[in-house]
Amino acid sequence: MVKKVNRPAPSTKQYLDIAEIREDVVMMKDGTMLAVILASSINFSLKSEDEQNAIISGYVGFLNSLDFPIQIVVQSRRLKIERYLDKLKQHEKEQTNELLRIQIADYRQFVSELIELGDIMSKKFFVVVPFNPVTNTRKGFFSRFKEIFKASATSKLEQEKFIKRKGELLLRLDTVATGLQSMGIQNVQLDTQSLIELYYNIYNPDVAETEKLVPINNLKVE
Repeated sequence: MVKKVNRPAPSTKQYLDIAEIREDVVMMKDGTMLAVILASSINFSLKSEDEQNAIISGYVGFLNSLDFPIQIVVQSRRLKIERYLDKLKQHEKEQTNELLRIQIADYRQFVSELIELGDIMSKKFFVVVPFNPVTNTRKGFFSRFKEIFKASATSKLEQEKFIKRKGELLLRLDTVATGLQSMGIQNVQLDTQSLIELYYNIYNPDVAETEKLVPINNLKVE
């Protein structure tokens, strides 16, 4: 009789395109490097017609100025305010001033009824800036062709190559950030911790609500 050996289940990381995240950069398995910008929003409908036309013109000019692709991602999540309501309820119990206690109770009731009328969504806007040495238009065809095997053969670049390619990525990042700023859109690059939290929330939307990610310095990865 042949004894059946229980093999460990394959790790989910083999199904991800991400090789690693370090120094505020996402490294993909095909050699592509990504930087992610968190961008603010503009209340377009409240702008005057001239302001709207100016924004549209600026956006068209911004896109036409780029000689590389970008990805614009809008992340929508149902606003979770249960903890906020619980905190209000606790403040209501602890409040010794009767007038303030009534005001807190009325406000808590108002927020609860507002949520019941419909799902209130929170939105975040991200701009993904890539750099892939294989598709870099600044290099000649044969230079890019020689790097195609190097980029796909390894998921971890040597530090020298990493620094050089990160420099190219940061040039693109600066171009995008400046273009967004010219349209009145505030933006900031996500650091390593923020990138890990972003992808953690994307791939684990339900778990992320109850199990918050610890700081990267406290993470233990096997």
